[in-house]
Formats: sequence, C-alpha cells, structure tokens
Amino acid sequence: MRAVRKAVITAAGRGTRQYPATSVVQKVMLPLVDRDGLTKPTIQIIAEEALDAGVEEICMVVTPGDERQFRDYFKAMEKDLLPAFAGQEWALKESEKLGRMESALTFAVQETPEGYGHAVYQARQFVGDENFLLLLGDHVYVTRDRKGCARQLLDAFNQSQAEALTAVRPTSAELIRFFGVIRGIPLDRMERLYQAASIKEKPSIEYASATLTTPGLANGTFLCHFGMHVFPPLIFDCIEQHLRDETRENGEFQLTSSQDDLRQRLARYYCFEVHGERYDTGIPFGLMEAQIALALRGIYRQEIAKSIFRVLERELSFDPGKELK
Repeated sequence: MRAVRKAVITAAGRGTRQYPATSVVQKVMLPLVDRDGLTKPTIQIIAEEALDAGVEEICMVVTPGDERQFRDYFKAMEKDLLPAFAGQEWALKESEKLGRMESALTFAVQETPEGYGHAVYQARQFVGDENFLLLLGDHVYVTRDRKGCARQLLDAFNQSQAEALTAVRPTSAELIRFFGVIRGIPLDRMERLYQAASIKEKPSIEYASATLTTPGLANGTFLCHFGMHVFPPLIFDCIEQHLRDETRENGEFQLTSSQDDLRQRLARYYCFEVHGERYDTGIPFGLMEAQIALALRGIYRQEIAKSIFRVLERELSFDPGKELK
C-alpha cells in the first residue's frame, strides 16, 4: 500500500464563538504556546502534527480572502528582519521551518459556508487519486504516547490494510451531542481496531443507546469522532452525490452522511482508538483547555504545574467576606 503523502486541513470556519478576537484574526490563527515552549498559531500546531506523521503535502481549505493571511505567515523571515534576531538561533531555525512548511502548502477556497462536507470537497483536485489524511484546523491533539495522534492513525492504517480509517475515542453519553458516533465491531487481529458498522452525526442518547453501542465498551460509553481520518478519494464521490441531491442536515452538507455512504461501499472501513485527547479551540473553553494540556506536556511542565497549584490554592481558599474587611 502506498504511503499517505497528502493531508487536508479544513480552516474555513469563521469562528463566531471566538468573537471579538476573530473579527481581526482567523480562529485557526489564535496563538497557543506549544510543547516546545514556542508561541504559534493553532493551525501551525495542526500542520506540524501532519508533517511529523510523514505527510509531504498539505492543502488548507480556507474562506475567500484568507489565503493571503496564511501565505504571509507561512514563510521564512524577510531579510530585513534578520539583524533583529542576530544571535537568536532558535528564531532562525523556526524561520527555516516556516520556509519548509511554505513549500508543502497548497490552498483551496470554500466560496460559501455550506458545511464540513462541502469544505472537504474543495480539496478534491489536490488529493487526486491518492489516500489522504483529513484534520480539523481548530482541533489540537495531545497525547502521552511517544507517537503523535496522526502518526498513530497512519501506522494503524498501514498495518490494518484498511480502505478507510477514522480515529475515535470512547466518550461518555452526555457528550455525544457534540460528535459523530460510530458503532464499532471489535476486530481481534489488531488492538483498538473496529469495523465501522454505522455512523451518525450528533445523535440523541436514546438513539445512540438503541443503535450505536459498541461491544466491549462500558455502559453509557460510545465511540466518537476524534477529528481525523484517512480516506480514499472515493469519499469525494460520496460527497458529490449529496451535493447533487441537495442532501443537507441543518442546512449544511455534513461529512458524516458521506462517511456512512463510504462505509457501505467499502469492505474495510475501520475505526481506530487513538491514545490522546482532542481540544476544540473554536470555543473559548476549548482554547483554554488546549493551552493547559499543551503546557502540561511541554518543556515548562514543572513550572506550569506549580503555577496551577498556587492559583488553585488561592482561589479555593478565597473568602469574599474576609477580603472586604
């Protein structure tokens, strides 16, 4: 099987839940301090996830007019700035890294906001006839495993001989309203691997309990989308059919319905339980969670852990009555 060389990252959402910051900067450009201690826009952390997994080319799906913002960022430092960073080798190395990332990037434009499936479809020409890794541009993936989450998924894809592979995490029932849910059938020949038996976007607990339970999981726990997939180009045929038929959910072309069509066309549509967590930086709480998680897995782990302890100690012992005296 040919290695997965290409990745698609959807970065076209407007980020209305992160207003007013997103009135001046795209949501995927909101900054986070990464595990290496460097401050980066979220989209760079996602792109590095893909490149570290062995991907060679990345297509970012963006809204009209946003391509320039990304191109202005993903490039090596201008020569007139070099003197200001003289002696700061770390900055020069990061500049070189951005230059290398620039050569790996392609952009596709989603002219109108018509849903996640519609956004993915814009990358069809870039993908061509190859399998590809799909990532969300506003999800940060953090793991304790020695391999990144995308690397885990691509390794599982190659080892399992899957035709399509979706990353999943066991998730409690009260949270499934936020995710696509897959009913999995455990496969004995590879740990954490399941045959995908059915897929539903954000089901009710009642529906999931009746039709989406996975053998072996604890009661009230379901396999939910992790925010990354490996798809064959056939996924675009499935999306195209929905576009032609105007098959929308809540007014948009969703990816999940096309996934389920793909599942029915393939003998080996599997899902794989990734070791890690995903954090949705498109919402304020998710952005804060992502920063804490990155900090606790990074080079400043000891310092931030002590700082969090001090803050918690102060806040939990705070007595408003005493403060007013």
